[in-house]
Parts: sequence; C-alpha cells; structure tokens
Amino acid sequence: MQSKSKYTQFIKSEAIRLGFLSCGVSKAGFLEEEAPRLEKWLKKNQNGQMSYMENHFDKRLNPTLLVEGAKSVVSLLLNYYPGQKQNEDAYKISKYAYGADYHYVIKDKLKELLFSIQETIGEVSGRAFVDSAPVLDKAWAAKSGLGWIGKNSNLLTQKVGSFYFIAELIIDLELDYDYAATDHCGTCTACIDACPTQAIVDPYIVDGSKCISYFTIELKENIPQEMKGKFADWAFGCDICQDVCPWNKFSKQHNEPLFSPNPDLLSMTRKDWDEITEETFKVVFKDSPLERTKFLGLKRNMDFLK
Repeated sequence: MQSKSKYTQFIKSEAIRLGFLSCGVSKAGFLEEEAPRLEKWLKKNQNGQMSYMENHFDKRLNPTLLVEGAKSVVSLLLNYYPGQKQNEDAYKISKYAYGADYHYVIKDKLKELLFSIQETIGEVSGRAFVDSAPVLDKAWAAKSGLGWIGKNSNLLTQKVGSFYFIAELIIDLELDYDYAATDHCGTCTACIDACPTQAIVDPYIVDGSKCISYFTIELKENIPQEMKGKFADWAFGCDICQDVCPWNKFSKQHNEPLFSPNPDLLSMTRKDWDEITEETFKVVFKDSPLERTKFLGLKRNMDFLK
C-alpha cells in the first residue's frame, strides 16, 4: 500500500466492515466558516449552562491543536435507528438512549479501526473522538460529504435521514479528501414548526438553552415553570425535530446488537415509569445514556411532566 487513494479506500472499507454506516475524509485545518457562527452562538448564551462549550475555543475550531501533526479528519456515522418503539402510553426517551451508551460502543470500534490502520499502513498516530472532546462533529461530517447540516442543526442525509451518531479519527496521515454535500432542506420548515419550545430560533440555529434535550439532560437545577406543558411527554432527550423531518422516512433499522433496547423499556407504561424504583432503574438502564441523568434526574423530569 503506497498511494493516498489506496489508504483512503482501505480506511473506508474497514469502517464499513466494523459496522459504520459511512465514512468521509477531510483535510485537518481551521474551520473558518464555523468560527464566527460559534462565537455568535456563545455570545448569545445559546449554550445555556453547557459552559464546557466555551472552553477550548481554538481547539474546537482547529484539530491540529488537538492532535500533533494532524493531517486528516476521518468522520464516521453509526446508525442507531431502532426497529421497535416504546409503549405509546409512556414517558418518552430519545431513540439514541434505547440501548448501551454509544460512547463505549463507538470508542471500541474506533480503537479497532486505528489498530487496523497502523497494522496495514504502518506508523500512523491519531486520536479517536466520540462527542467527548472539543471537536465540531457535524461540521467535519458535512465537510467530508457525509451529509448537510439541516435547519434543526442536525446532520441530514438523503439516504438515511439523521438517526445516527457521529465520530472522528484525527490522524497524521495524508489522504484523499471528499467534497462537502449540498443542502437539501429547501423551503421545508417542518422541524421549526414542530418544536414545542421554539428552540430553533432561525433556520440552522438552535438555542440550546430552550431545547427539551437540554432541560431533561444537561440542566442540573429545577426546570423553569414557564416550560410546563411544553415537553410532550419527553422525559429524557427529544426526537421531535428528527421525527418530523421528511428525510427520516428513509431511516433503516440499525444492526448493532448493543443498541438493542432492554425489553422492559419497550413494555413500560406510564404507570410503570411513575412507580420505578432506583433498583429497577439500575437494571433497565444499566450502561445506558440515562445513567447520565441518574435516577433522581429522571424522577425530576417525570414529576415535571405530571
């Protein structure tokens, strides 16, 4: 293996072998277009109490400050769209939280991918990122042709919609780079019209501090009373702006066993949720993203919905 295109092809085929939906590559460097957008968003406090968004501003925009000698950002998508749905008479949780915490699932796949690259290509240094470091995942995925950032600020693709996780490998290897995808939102405003808290303040701009996911996951104190009656039964996260997106008609069921839901989660009724004990919570949501809110956080959210 000697040429850039051979290396690139190898990495993409390995990514598919490991179960990723797709893989795109872009040149590591400063995200010029994103810089003013991020600055404006932070100045307006649209990050709410997510103060970590203010940290490492330069690193967030330039992966060469995160990984020494970085030349390429390999962006990857992993499908999580479930084949089954929760009981209709229940508090709702985001589909991404049905199974095991994606951080662990994807980290393992990325480690294996980096190992394959090193074993086949030679000395390649890099770091894996899964939503846990100052990396603008969606911007890199869009730059590498995996989709476009929609009006709800999620990455969208024509073939499979938006129910997938985004991750990166930032490596010091030069590769063939992909082209950014074009925007296919058109005149559609389904996501903007459907958001019950009007968190999508303008097309492509989400005020994070108004989002149901922010209130039910990130906010550590009591949910403001003026939000009462606006959550449409969402107790952890929210999928409304994705559920109404026409491109999600093309979502296909994932094939990752670790994302399969605990059967108890699917059968739970509203009454079961109301009566959940900490012991049951620990069994049903073991290794799940819901561990982030902890039992008391979930109870707070459900009490707010009553």
